[in-house]
Amino acid sequence: MSTRRLYLLFALLALLVFATPAASSAAEDYVSGEVIVKYNDDTTEHAEAVVEQEAGTQTETLLPGGSEQLAIEDGETVAETVDELREDPNVAYAVPNLVARAARFIPNDPELGLQWNFFEDFGIGMPEAWPLAQAAGAPGGKGAVVAVLDSGVAYEDYGRFRRAPDLRRSSFVSGHDFIEGDNHPNDSFGHGTHVAGTIAQSTNNRQAVAGIAYNAKVMPLRVLDSEGLGDSVAIAQAIRYAARRGADVINLSVEFDDYVVASQIPDIIAAIRYAHRRGVVMVAAAGNNEFGGGPVAYPARAKEVIAVGATTEHGCLAWYSNRGPELDLAAPGGGTDADPKYPAEVPFCRPNESGHSIFQQTFTRRRPTRFRLVKRYDGTSMASPHVAGVAALVIASGKLGPHPSPAAVERHLEATARDLGAPGADSRYGFGLVDAARALGCPPATPC
Repeated sequence: MSTRRLYLLFALLALLVFATPAASSAAEDYVSGEVIVKYNDDTTEHAEAVVEQEAGTQTETLLPGGSEQLAIEDGETVAETVDELREDPNVAYAVPNLVARAARFIPNDPELGLQWNFFEDFGIGMPEAWPLAQAAGAPGGKGAVVAVLDSGVAYEDYGRFRRAPDLRRSSFVSGHDFIEGDNHPNDSFGHGTHVAGTIAQSTNNRQAVAGIAYNAKVMPLRVLDSEGLGDSVAIAQAIRYAARRGADVINLSVEFDDYVVASQIPDIIAAIRYAHRRGVVMVAAAGNNEFGGGPVAYPARAKEVIAVGATTEHGCLAWYSNRGPELDLAAPGGGTDADPKYPAEVPFCRPNESGHSIFQQTFTRRRPTRFRLVKRYDGTSMASPHVAGVAALVIASGKLGPHPSPAAVERHLEATARDLGAPGADSRYGFGLVDAARALGCPPATPC
């Protein structure tokens, strides 16, 4: 195959069975076995001791503001102890130690249960992330623009093409078709529509599934044909187009063969450097290898690009995912687990066990008018848009300032990633699994 042609690997996916996210282990809304009390200002230490002795409690911690945390030692319930304390005239107030929970947003999209990649143990923490974006004044990444360089997107009704029902017209800015050379980058392959859905599928609209940055704008740029193939010229042109027209993030769910080196794609390397200088965050699929993990492929291997490997629902590296020192982050890509390499992987990896795949609305191949959740999408192509979507949320939130550099965004995503595999950065997971909730909740470039 020519080194200017691209090959996109798709694995057959198993039917996803929904498992509800784990609930809090505490059924109560308060901490059992303790209460908080504050005494009237004129209460003596002796009087306080008498109150606590009669209530069967003992001071555990003195709290700022003058209140005290009391441990219940007589076996009574929290409610009984609070009632008893409130009856004493020396007590200004007595209350349970209430439990707060992370703010969560669970959209009403009916097939949300298929999206383990957003919600379950080894998803990217979207229920907690969405409220944080809202609180930052950027609900769903509003204000960010993500260029999707792919097979096009089902974004408009035009000729034989139809817009995907779960993608809003308002979700798009003008794009371009670098295969046909016109301004209608419609998808005739299905891959680009799936990728765009992970980034910005309509959310909380009682239809299909959700997108990470559901209020971000997508710039559709078609660089792959109806067979999922494209060339260096189209990709280089599209990168420059996106950089010149205000894209904040570029997603590249494309790969060259493993053996391609930078000197063979000089136009793409130059375009990547051009976009980087203009402040665009670039995210790319690390690549898929049908024999089980090769080296990180271009364009992901370029140092200015965030290279993304794929994980499964078990939190394990996917068997097909390329790996190496150039890998920066991991994200859900679905499919079958790889063999564990590090001791930390042993509890999670189930070698050769097939896991669920990534679901987003797209169309049956060659029928760009019939949309559903197609059962065939595993790969680093699916992992990359998770990172692109989280980058859009971070940029829109202003957490890193009004115009963060690509390097600042990458450092922040890496610092707030969930460590997998060997401690610290490694060649199988990079800095770890991208975590949207931590990325929006932690201080800049600081784990929390």
